[in-house]
Amino acid sequence: MVKLLYSAGMSLDGFIAGPGGDMSWLTPYMGPDPALDGLAERIGALLVGRRTWTGDDPNRGTDKEGAFSGTWTGPQVVLTRQKPEGLPAEPGVTYSDDVLEAIDLAKAGAGDSEYVSILGAGAARSCWEAGALDEVLVSIAPIMLGDGVRLFDLPGGGHVRLERLSASHGPVGTTLWFRVLPD
Repeated sequence: MVKLLYSAGMSLDGFIAGPGGDMSWLTPYMGPDPALDGLAERIGALLVGRRTWTGDDPNRGTDKEGAFSGTWTGPQVVLTRQKPEGLPAEPGVTYSDDVLEAIDLAKAGAGDSEYVSILGAGAARSCWEAGALDEVLVSIAPIMLGDGVRLFDLPGGGHVRLERLSASHGPVGTTLWFRVLPD
């Protein structure tokens, strides 16, 4: 059964993007990480938040621009409150304004793969609120940004219980992998 995996690079103080969605801070910390080797091959589809879809890319303007340093070629579902007007249709990209529909589309697109990778804090929160988030994978970079987009923001507070599956230290940071536990 395909699992929903929220994966992100994060600053030590909890931000996945800097002010204004800036991702350039992440570039020096993207490198070999034994914990992530082979992950892309285990992912069958991406479920991407709209802000992430139209936002910055730490590899912008290089041959590594795009998901998984430009190597991603599979189906993508963009979760958006309003379907984008004026954006060209792209092969393999579907837009949905309903989180349950987006999850179903991404899982169907993933086929027999192990994971759908969730990209974007808002999309991850929506999947958690729908009771569908299975795992969280965070690579922590040795930098503090002080402001930006948090890894997980739950207005009014609340708890997401996690069970650590693994922890590793690579050449550019620490990677933590968790299972989301039921409330």
